[in-house]
Amino acid sequence: METLFNDPAFWMMLVFVGALAIKVPIAVALGFAALVIVWVWDMGIGMLSLNFFAGIAKFPLLAIPFFILAGYIMEKAGIAARIINLMEALVGERTGGLAMAAVAVCTFWGAVSGSGPATVAALGLVLIPGMAKAGYDKAFAASTVAVTSGLAIVIPPSIAFIVYGGITDVSVPALFAAGFLPGLVVAGFILAAVALISRRHGYHGVKRTRPLGQIFRESFWAVMTPVVILGGIYGGAFTPTEAAAVTVFYGLFVGIFIYKTIRSLNDLLDIFGQSVRATAVVMIVVTCAGLFSWVASTVGLIEKGSSLLLSLSDNQYVLLFLINIILLIAGMLLDAISIYYVFLPFMIPLMAHFGWDPIWFGIVMTVNLAIGQVTPPVAVNLYVAAHISKLTMEEISRSCIPLIIASIMALAVLIVFPEISTFLPRLLDLS
Repeated sequence: METLFNDPAFWMMLVFVGALAIKVPIAVALGFAALVIVWVWDMGIGMLSLNFFAGIAKFPLLAIPFFILAGYIMEKAGIAARIINLMEALVGERTGGLAMAAVAVCTFWGAVSGSGPATVAALGLVLIPGMAKAGYDKAFAASTVAVTSGLAIVIPPSIAFIVYGGITDVSVPALFAAGFLPGLVVAGFILAAVALISRRHGYHGVKRTRPLGQIFRESFWAVMTPVVILGGIYGGAFTPTEAAAVTVFYGLFVGIFIYKTIRSLNDLLDIFGQSVRATAVVMIVVTCAGLFSWVASTVGLIEKGSSLLLSLSDNQYVLLFLINIILLIAGMLLDAISIYYVFLPFMIPLMAHFGWDPIWFGIVMTVNLAIGQVTPPVAVNLYVAAHISKLTMEEISRSCIPLIIASIMALAVLIVFPEISTFLPRLLDLS
C-alpha cells in the first residue's frame, strides 16, 4: 500500500475523480489534477505554460474555431431553414414525415456544423415547434432532434475527428471519408425507429403548398454547402483547416449577397460573439485535457491503464466489448473532447497490440461519444433541446430511449463490419 500512495499516477486519478465528484468543471478538474502532480512531484512547473501553448498551437486544430464560426454563420444566413423546407417538401404527408425530415435535416447539417449542441440549437428552434404544431409529441420531437444531432461529430467535417486525428496522428481527411457511411448507417437505424414510433402514434407529415422545383431553387445554395466543403477537401483543393476558412467565406457570401439575411454589422458582431464564446469553451478543454494527457504519460498512468485493461482479458473481442461499455459510461459523465484526451492514450497501445485499424477504431469511439451526447447526466444535446422545447430533462430522456437503443444497434453493426468505416478511405487512397 505504501507504494500505491507514493505513486503519482494513483494520486493523479484520485485528484481528478475527486474534483469531478464535487462538481468542478471538467476542464478545471483535468488541469488541476495535472498541476497538483507537477507541483508535488517537482516535475518542472515552468513546463506547464509551454505545454499549454503547444496543446493548441497545432495547424489541424485551427479548423475548430473556423467550423464553429461557419456553423453560426450558416444558421444566421438562413441555410438551416431552407434545408428544413426542402426535406419537409420531399417527405410530404407520409406517415412520420416530419420526424423523418428532422432525421434527414440533422444528418445533413452534420456536414455543415461539426458540433452536436450547435446542430440542436440551429435546427431545434424550427423543427421542434413545427413538429409539435403538426400534432407530434413535443418530447418525441425534441428527442429526435437531440439524438440525430449527435451525428454532427460523425458526419464530416467533424470537430471530434480533428481532435482524434491530432492525438493519434491519423489523417483527418481519411477520418472524414470514413465517417460518411457509418453516419448514414446510424441515421438509418434512427430513421427506422422514428418511423415505427410515428406509425404507432399516427404522426404524419405536412402537405406541400408550393411546387417542389421552387423550393429546391430556394435551397440550392444551402444544399451546395457540404459540396463546397467536402468536394474541396477530397478534390485536393484545400486541407480540412483551409476548408473551414473557405466555409466561413462561403456562408458570408450566401448570407449577405444571396439570401440577404445578414444585413448589418450588428448581425456580424452577434455571430462573432457567439463563436468566440463557443470556441473558448472547446479550446480550454483541449488545452487542459492535453496537459492532463502529457502528465499522465510522464508519470506512467497511461501504461498502467493499458496494462490493467489487458490483464482483464487477452481476447480482443472481450476487450473491445469492455472498451465500448467504458466509453458509453464515460459519455454519461464527460464531454467528447475530454474523453478523447483522457481515454484515447490508454487505447493507442491496445490498438497496436491487437492490430486494430485506427481509422475504424476512431469511428467506433466517435459513435460512442455521439450516443454520450444524449445520455444523462452530462447530455449536452438534451440540455439544449430541453431549453428550446421548455421541457424537463426527464421528459425528453424517456423519449430518447428507443432512439438510443437504435443507435447502439447501429454501433454494433459498425463494430462487426469494419469495412463500412474503411471502405471509402481505401477507395480514395487516404488510409
